[in-house]
Amino acid sequence: MSKFADYVKNSYKELAEKVTWPTWSELQQSTMIVLGATVLITVMIWLMDFIAGGGLNFLYKILYS
Repeated sequence: MSKFADYVKNSYKELAEKVTWPTWSELQQSTMIVLGATVLITVMIWLMDFIAGGGLNFLYKILYS
């Protein structure tokens, strides 16, 4: 049980003393970057899906008409 207690103490010490937390401004900037990247990747995937779906529908119309 003392190993677990040491682990908890060391974890708390690391979080309290060794970790550098971002400032509010840095956190907002990082959040905007992640949000922008997420929207960009979402649009790219939607566009690829739209093009692939349109291409397959065109191909099916040609083959099965």
